Amino acid sequence: MKHRFLKPAVLSQYKLITLSKKPVLKEKLVGKKNNSGRNNQGKITVRHKGGGHKRRYRRVEFLRNFDSSGIVISIEYDPNRNANIAAIYDYYKNKFFYILAIKNLKIGHIVQSGIGAKPATGNSLPLFKIPEGCFIHNVSVSKTKPAQIARSAGSYAIIKEKDKRFVKLQLKSGELRFVSVRCFATIGIVGNECVNLEKKVKAGQSRWRNKRPTVRGVAMNPVDHPHGGGEGKKSGKGLTP
Repeated sequence: MKHRFLKPAVLSQYKLITLSKKPVLKEKLVGKKNNSGRNNQGKITVRHKGGGHKRRYRRVEFLRNFDSSGIVISIEYDPNRNANIAAIYDYYKNKFFYILAIKNLKIGHIVQSGIGAKPATGNSLPLFKIPEGCFIHNVSVSKTKPAQIARSAGSYAIIKEKDKRFVKLQLKSGELRFVSVRCFATIGIVGNECVNLEKKVKAGQSRWRNKRPTVRGVAMNPVDHPHGGGEGKKSGKGLTP
């Protein structure tokens, strides 16, 4: 992502963040194959996919239910998601892992996880230990499953009510969800919230992202699409290819 592709509102924030494009934790990388929207028979099942830059998947810890106390050593770009990721070094267990980078996270910050963690920004702990009204993200739907709620850039959930069994969460969309109080969540809002203000200035930027052009059916010939052909512009049909 280059500076000339950003709107002025984003440019000032982008200069304050020193993102690393080269991953620090090489052992957390996994090869990823691009299927270009095809199934196991080689037939196209999802249109407008193909090409794009080669990517490697980063293993991110979405279930931080283990006792940990680590320091942020880098904040990196992840090509597989719109949120940034942070590399953590657990100095007690001598262990490295990736987490989602929260808003205002800086290199050198201390993050904790586990039942004994304090209810502070960036810490992961059970929902029954998080006060009501807190902004949380990376919420698991089961105490043994990785988090599935509020993981994209700028997303969050708010704890509305709690009882002995369940917690009522309000998502950013306004939807209400009930999850167990034993589920883990991370306090704070996912960072990189201005990603939707990024401006694409050329078609090649979509091709980098594995997106192929979308051609209107009325611009085709009759042999190519049910909307194709005809004298002048025609409309009224709503057919698929």
